[in-house]
Amino acid sequence: MKYNFDESVNRLQTNSVKWDEVENLFGDKKILPMWVADMDFKSPQPVIDALQKRVEHGIFGYTTRPNSYYEATVGWMKRRHKWTIEKDWICFTPGVVPALGIIVQNFTRPGDKILIQQPVYYPFMSVIEKNAREIVSNPLRLENGRYYMDLNDLEKKIDSSVKMIIISNPHNPVGRVWTKDELTKLGEICLKHNILVVSDEIHSDLVYKGNVHIPFASISEEFAGNSITCTAPSKTFNLAGLQTSNMIIPNKELRESFNKAIEDRFIGITNTFGVTALIAAYENGDEWLDQLLDYLIENLQFLKDYIKSNIPEVKVIEPDATYLVWLDCRELELDAKELEHVIQKQGKVAFDEGYIFGKEGEGFTRINIACPKALLEEGLKRFSQALKNK
Repeated sequence: MKYNFDESVNRLQTNSVKWDEVENLFGDKKILPMWVADMDFKSPQPVIDALQKRVEHGIFGYTTRPNSYYEATVGWMKRRHKWTIEKDWICFTPGVVPALGIIVQNFTRPGDKILIQQPVYYPFMSVIEKNAREIVSNPLRLENGRYYMDLNDLEKKIDSSVKMIIISNPHNPVGRVWTKDELTKLGEICLKHNILVVSDEIHSDLVYKGNVHIPFASISEEFAGNSITCTAPSKTFNLAGLQTSNMIIPNKELRESFNKAIEDRFIGITNTFGVTALIAAYENGDEWLDQLLDYLIENLQFLKDYIKSNIPEVKVIEPDATYLVWLDCRELELDAKELEHVIQKQGKVAFDEGYIFGKEGEGFTRINIACPKALLEEGLKRFSQALKNK
């Protein structure tokens, strides 16, 4: 079927964090929210149909994960990413960020060091610091408008206290899809120093034409045995509220330890609708996703053209993937708080300000383009006008 991504869906009074919380979060109910990573598009029709059928049954008691749950996940990874995984490798969790917390608690000790590559998804910092571990930043390098891993810096910062690295692949917020060569070099360094690789691949389905997502663990048996891969249908199909994700852990010892940690905390109970939605999405969501990616490419081109014509001082960091676009605003010569004030207070639009992704994000901002083009245009107009009036 043909999906209409131009459709405007009123999300107010649906308990939406993105829309119903703007006044609490930003102090102004007139703010246009383009910050948090969820989409303003309906999920695929097969998912809606499956959920409606499940609702009609009328009983929503404790739920197991049937074989079809695992088969759908295995099939999706093989079909979309050419990665053959085994059913037993799949470990259910109620979200990637909660899983990261468990991983940090279970595979490191207080005082251990964990590497991250900033600017990066800010909950990485939170799960490290709130669990009394130490952040070691291996900043990405920005060269000619494109980000790269700094592997020389990475190895220089490794000592005996560094036990783990959390990577974002594809990278949030800069939009890079890491190449096989980049991941291989990183993986070899981590094997050499006995550092566990935790690869957050939640955006892996949202890759633009001309780029190929390489699951870190798919590169070699050695990498598979020294990694945990974080996946979920939530970003892909707009299902974050159903709290369903999967950690893929080929190493039996790591997997058994992780599953025990989940059991010990009593957080492995399945969301009835999450199971239903995952199966429907992974079995019948390809057509919707392909159309979504085409629409996102159109939105990305619209954004680039608009900014070039109206705000040439702002530079778009071309993403390989994700519906999140990283904007370089440093030529505006505003400090982080001034930029935030101009955008939110004068422009009445909310982006995710760059400084929350680490100090390397200062002078940048992140915009969510997973919305109808009319809404994207309104947000960009507000942004442009605010900068003209600053």
